[in-house]
Amino acid sequence: MGPHPAVAAIRLAVRRVLHDILNDHQSSGTLPDGQTAGRHPDRAAERPSSPLVLVACSGGADSMALASAVAFEAPRLGLRAGGVTVDHGLQPGSGLRADEVALRLRALGLDPVESVAVTVGRAGGPEAAARDARYAALDATAERHGAAAVLLGHTRDDQAETVLLGLARGSGTRSLSGMAAVSGAGGRYRRPFLHIDRQTARKACMVQSLPVWDDPHNADPAYTRSRLRHEGLPALEKALGKGVVEALARTAQLSRDDADALDAWAGQAEASVRDAAGLLECAKLYALPPAVRRRILRRAAIEAGAPAGSLFARHIEEVDRLITGWRGQGAINLPGKVSARRQGGRLVIRQG
Repeated sequence: MGPHPAVAAIRLAVRRVLHDILNDHQSSGTLPDGQTAGRHPDRAAERPSSPLVLVACSGGADSMALASAVAFEAPRLGLRAGGVTVDHGLQPGSGLRADEVALRLRALGLDPVESVAVTVGRAGGPEAAARDARYAALDATAERHGAAAVLLGHTRDDQAETVLLGLARGSGTRSLSGMAAVSGAGGRYRRPFLHIDRQTARKACMVQSLPVWDDPHNADPAYTRSRLRHEGLPALEKALGKGVVEALARTAQLSRDDADALDAWAGQAEASVRDAAGLLECAKLYALPPAVRRRILRRAAIEAGAPAGSLFARHIEEVDRLITGWRGQGAINLPGKVSARRQGGRLVIRQG
């Protein structure tokens, strides 16, 4: 008798991602000393060392289902599997809970396993600050262990919430594309569950008797995502019928395809709208489609020092008016003490 359908779905999603990681590792031809077989013919028969994958686990149902599936599938593919849990220090007893999660990961057979404590700042609000601290810790842990990838347990429901939050910010197609299945430097972060609903992950934990921890922050109305999860999405489903989550997740994929194509177009067009000194020429920018032009403007603002996470569509629209609605207006102030002004038919974006 095979595994429960929920467990089977979880394992299949993980198996596919682990196959991708293994193929990436093998195609790179990296040997244990960091050299390549092509440079050392006498080592051509050597196979790359077994790559390590890490599971980022909070102890919740999504990430515990992920950890269990990775522990089951990784050895069958010849992969090493470890885990990391991050203690944000935002609740009493959070350190003890993180230690408990680490013990559960070790009990699944994951090794190495780390519990990492972080200090959460205030920049960008509590949710953004916690996310920044968490990813910094995951990056550092992956670097320390030489991990080929870090797997995250974001589900289709998380993707739907992310799309709605992007829509509310009015930040454009890229925000509507939600979370990528592969992201981070060198494709470090992998999200196997973006097509799996949260209930399937919870069911997989239940039938395997996996203990899970429900973070009270996920039910705290003080947090925007929590309000969206418990009030916004249920209201949408009541008004529009079932299938809203699936439709939003599908929108994310379609938007990502469009955004990727437009980003590529903007990357190719940018060189053609700069003069010999590297300044952006307003007349040439004006001739481009707005979606392409605004991507070039956003990229230029970020290169000048504007923080990407604080640069919204309204900022780029104001800079765009220096090109499309020029009436002698002054400089546009952007986040990060960056300013954009039009001078002699050129767009000057600089910090300070």
